[in-house]
Amino acid sequence: MHYRQGRYHVQLQASDIGTGAWTILAQIAADALQVGVDRIHLEIGHSDLPLAIGAGGSMGTYTWGSSIMAAAAQFTRKCGPTPPEGARVQARGLRPRDFRKYSRHAFGAHLAEVRVSRVTGEVRVTRLLGVYDPGRIINPRTANSQFIGGMTMGLSEALHEERYLDPRYGHVVNRDLAGSHIAAHADVPDIHARWIEHPDYAFGPTGAKGIGEIGIVGVPAAIGNAIYNATGKRLRALPFTPDRLLTADADPVGRTP
Repeated sequence: MHYRQGRYHVQLQASDIGTGAWTILAQIAADALQVGVDRIHLEIGHSDLPLAIGAGGSMGTYTWGSSIMAAAAQFTRKCGPTPPEGARVQARGLRPRDFRKYSRHAFGAHLAEVRVSRVTGEVRVTRLLGVYDPGRIINPRTANSQFIGGMTMGLSEALHEERYLDPRYGHVVNRDLAGSHIAAHADVPDIHARWIEHPDYAFGPTGAKGIGEIGIVGVPAAIGNAIYNATGKRLRALPFTPDRLLTADADPVGRTP
């Protein structure tokens, strides 16, 4: 982090893969330095910048954010509220000493409403709701978008996405969008995300947890349970395609009324 021409330049190798890192990292820096976001110049995604963990495993926000907050605290101690031109610090974000005692994961629940054709076996999801405990939410707008995007990906995984392997070589045969069907706009139903904001500081000063995967993973299970509730058929392989539904036997235990 350095100060030049009235702006704080925040630099790290973080990468934004569409999850809003550009926005929230600038917000974290502005909040830590107690300045407006317009005074933050964020630089990420370049190998010449200070090392940062990759974008994955739902770890980006709290690891990158912790580093930024550490640098901001060091900068404030060193330079105060009126830093001189060219002032510079470099800091490393550290996890709390006893972080291994706790799970860093976000938690959530998904609810799905589906319609199943008795004739064709086609499944249509009519409503989806996700409710989450994701720690501190840095930016509600981008978080909501990420949750809904994840739920859309989960719906696509549940009903459409299937990979076919060439048994001779192990290659994926349908490895592009011409041969791999994914959810389109018409497939995406009335979909909503809600959260219970409960900052968790066990993994760093941001209080945030990762939300990249939590929006996805529970959706196929919710859709599968809804199909079971409607038909009495328990499907245990993705995707839930008509051929699998029509050839599946009803669960002998029966379905929930």
